Amino acid sequence: MKLDSMKVFLICITFSAFVLTAAYISFSQTRRPLPPMENPNIVIRKKKRLLEIFDGEKLVRQYKIVLGFAARGDKQIEGDGKTPEGQFYVFAKNDRSKFYLSLGLSYPNIEDAKRGLEEKIISQEEYEAIFKAIAERWMPPQKTALGGEIYIHGGGIESDWTEGCVALPNEEMKEIFDAIPVGAKVKILP
Repeated sequence: MKLDSMKVFLICITFSAFVLTAAYISFSQTRRPLPPMENPNIVIRKKKRLLEIFDGEKLVRQYKIVLGFAARGDKQIEGDGKTPEGQFYVFAKNDRSKFYLSLGLSYPNIEDAKRGLEEKIISQEEYEAIFKAIAERWMPPQKTALGGEIYIHGGGIESDWTEGCVALPNEEMKEIFDAIPVGAKVKILP
């Protein structure tokens, strides 16, 4: 009889430990909104598949991401499947995105426009339109041969699947969307 009581006791202890562990894991994974920030900015590390939210120089949160279907290297032209690299800003917040929510990034930037003009990918007029939009912090032209419509958006992180955008799970995109204003700086590193 004592052996059966001991078995029941051990089963109860094991079950309790399992339930407590599951509760802890569930609680620790509950997302908290990003805190209010004075100087929010984003750093994307392509090689690590990581999006980091900073308040000034202070790291606030990190997220796993996926990129364009041909993620290696800097975006060169429309349709190459690459995620661009460089300095950008958020030019728009779209709450009716095809991919849940999205933040529009100011691609192509001045460096992309200079390269495009030198390589005869874009015209002088397109270069000037990009230059003016960036100088005034508007949306740069999105329909040039350099490509455009680069967003941070929802849709999941199963594998690199976008056409050059940065994707996250929808619940994480909601946190970012709510915390990051239009005009926030975005740095995309290799």
